[in-house]
Amino acid sequence: MVLEQKGTDKMQYQGTSSCAGRFAACGQLETWVHAYLRSDGRNTPFSDGLRRTQRYYLGPAQMPLTLFQRCCGPEIGMKWPVEADGFETRVAALEAAICAGADIPPLIVGFAQGVFELNDGNHRWEAYHRLGIETGQVIIWITGQADLTLFLSRYGKLFTAASKK
Repeated sequence: MVLEQKGTDKMQYQGTSSCAGRFAACGQLETWVHAYLRSDGRNTPFSDGLRRTQRYYLGPAQMPLTLFQRCCGPEIGMKWPVEADGFETRVAALEAAICAGADIPPLIVGFAQGVFELNDGNHRWEAYHRLGIETGQVIIWITGQADLTLFLSRYGKLFTAASKK
């Protein structure tokens, strides 16, 4: 997929953290997020929901995975329950890809009223967790100025430091 970049040449989309970083460097992180969700991420309803209002997009940045919890999985009580065999198959494939050094997509995480929600990347998060990996590439989306200010006051230094790595 080739996407227009405002005022310059076209950028080639790939569903990877490094590509998300290139789009972010050109001020096009939101474009990458929607391209990912509508293709590799297979999550068009989430993309549609994000488009309903203006959002702030930060990242991708290396962040501690302990800040987030899965909300999708086969366990009882998950917000988004999925079948156990399919979940395990996807997590195992991601573990193998991570061990092979694959450039996998960043997690996409919402931040509202001081709480993170792991919206896209629950299988990736679980693969990292099982491998004992403590940090991962993350894109944060925030809806309002108050939440942006709160995020920056609580995590701004961590996020900035992580972004420079």
